[in-house]
Amino acid sequence: MEKLSTKPFIKKIHDFYAKNRRDFPWRYAENPYFIVVSEIMLQQTQTFRVEPKYNLFINRFHSFEALANATQKDIFAYWQGLGYNRRAMYLQKVCQWVITNHNGELPKNPVLLETQKGIGYATARSICTFAFNIPTAFIETNIRSVFLHEFFNGQTNVKDNQIMPLVEQTVDKKDPRSWYYALMDYGVFLKATIPNPSKQSAHQNKQSKFEGSTRQIRGAIIRLLLEQQYNHDDLLHIITTQYPHATSSKTKVILQKMIIEKMIKYSNDQYGI
Repeated sequence: MEKLSTKPFIKKIHDFYAKNRRDFPWRYAENPYFIVVSEIMLQQTQTFRVEPKYNLFINRFHSFEALANATQKDIFAYWQGLGYNRRAMYLQKVCQWVITNHNGELPKNPVLLETQKGIGYATARSICTFAFNIPTAFIETNIRSVFLHEFFNGQTNVKDNQIMPLVEQTVDKKDPRSWYYALMDYGVFLKATIPNPSKQSAHQNKQSKFEGSTRQIRGAIIRLLLEQQYNHDDLLHIITTQYPHATSSKTKVILQKMIIEKMIKYSNDQYGI
């Protein structure tokens, strides 16, 4: 796209950030491990839910090595309340990869990070930026909202590949970490004060309702099995009784899938973690 004058935009974001900066513990982290934990926790989860869990989690698992060697049951216990428990499994796998393949040092190459499940294009680059202050170009929901509002006002069905050149053009090469935090904070402000600019995006995905969803049943299964083991009939009875939408056939499919994914175990008619 044609190069636009972005100086007024950059000044606007810096001025906003100077007065309205949000504070989170991971923004002060110097340990790359803490950044990896926060970035995976923040996927599809609001900051107000992540903050208390983040503090508990890094106090319990304080390093790549500590999390790599933890039991899955222990990890799930400290992940409770964040949802998408599969992310906790991916996070441990990343830690094991760092320990086994990279001598405990997180690679600074986003292309390498992308090889790990649970770390996509944007997360790989956000980790490199926030952990090492390396200038990369990436888009997440709040960043997208900012560029849609400032450069595509009134337009619809805007694709990320239309936004990305502007992201690349405006990124602060000297302090990309602070620049992206500023963008995210301004994006949160916009969503709280005007109709959500993300509606202009071709990539907007509205999260499905939690109530009555498969996610709700999976989360309930994990919570129950963190407390104790259950035989098949008892677990099935509890789930189908507590959640009317969880039919016996649907719950059996979910249980089988969770076994295949290695989220839960089943042996001698006993489910566990």
